[in-house]
Amino acid sequence: MRLSRFAGLALACLFSQMLFAQSIYPTVQLSDDVSMNFQLLTALGIAIAGGADINPILGIAQDIIPGNRSSFSEQFQRLAHATKAVAEDPEIANDPVNVRDTWFSVANYFRNADTYVRGNWSDPLIQSLWEEQTNAFDKAIAALPVPGERIRIPVPEDNFTIEAIWYGGSKSARSKLPTLIVGNGFDAAQEDSYHSYVAPALQRGWNAITYEGPGQPTVRRNSNAGFIPEWEKVLNPVVDWILAEKAGVVDETRLALVGNSLGGYFAARAAAFEHRLAATILIGGVWNPHTVVTGQYEPELLAIYEAGNYTQFDEAVLSRLAAGDLGAAQAWFLEQSLWAFNTPSPSEVLTRGKAFHVADVIHQINHPVFVGDAEFENYYPGQAQMVADALGDKATFHMFNGTAGYHCQTGALQELSRTIFAWLHTTLY
Repeated sequence: MRLSRFAGLALACLFSQMLFAQSIYPTVQLSDDVSMNFQLLTALGIAIAGGADINPILGIAQDIIPGNRSSFSEQFQRLAHATKAVAEDPEIANDPVNVRDTWFSVANYFRNADTYVRGNWSDPLIQSLWEEQTNAFDKAIAALPVPGERIRIPVPEDNFTIEAIWYGGSKSARSKLPTLIVGNGFDAAQEDSYHSYVAPALQRGWNAITYEGPGQPTVRRNSNAGFIPEWEKVLNPVVDWILAEKAGVVDETRLALVGNSLGGYFAARAAAFEHRLAATILIGGVWNPHTVVTGQYEPELLAIYEAGNYTQFDEAVLSRLAAGDLGAAQAWFLEQSLWAFNTPSPSEVLTRGKAFHVADVIHQINHPVFVGDAEFENYYPGQAQMVADALGDKATFHMFNGTAGYHCQTGALQELSRTIFAWLHTTLY
């Protein structure tokens, strides 16, 4: 038996087939490896919000060996350490803008160095790279006009602690502002969300808060907690905290939730149980991620799992990984799945993943929802339309096309932010 080419979630299969079939890419490619091109474009894209410099990333892009995950990590580590040395120059500290932007870049480069480091859970890089990115990011948000504030919200009944960062939109303690609540999905960190969503929100006079739950980067490390489907257990305490701790600066009638990537599932699920929200934004819509995950396996291999032969299934999948038969995207997806679910068993990922769907609860959402889709969507093709159809009149469906058509509009954050904030202005005012 052999493992298929991850036709659903893996970038290297469906995405490349889709684009090759059209004989065109929407942008210049930064790597011959489709997965690494996407990662490089993501790292480069946040330059628009002070999270990177352009030429340093283009510089290491030409030195990264396509498909070689160690090369990707090593080059980003080299860039991160070089930029950290600049950030530590005493002259930089005299200018808070220099401090902010340089440390944001350091954090971004260390996060990217961590991207493909999941093959061995005892690898010290899993912790050391994350500590570097966290320390750098904290230095950056301390230099914001209103410093960012790290928050930890314990959820003792479920044995995890929510990790969050609060960003005030005004220095005034009397300004009640609309507030954007931002959650990511499968692998991205809340620190990434600053550049994609928080900076645009602050520029428009909003408060913002990012958060992570089980399976996501910092909670997975600090609470040793893997993904859970009941995301209301994460979002409800975040809203409780906002309304209790920031009551004086939050307009409680204008709370908007964003779900990014797999966060489109998490946000839709949580919004069905959180009726204090005024609006939800799904970038993009995710109906049932489990159906996409099962599509990564050939029928004969999947039949072994469905017959209950889990040990045989796990051995077949993991042996192919160990033999190095998978490309960068396939290996990354499998290793990241195991790590995020906190299990060494591919069959357990499939079994637990069955509970991840919104069909049974989406009718409970009681407010307007923006459902974004992308022309070159490679993770959840077609699912955003399913979400919008189920929501009916509550949904505003929007297709991002052309160069904004990558998954989550990576590399086109200006178009993303102007589109969603135009919708929020129309919806909430």
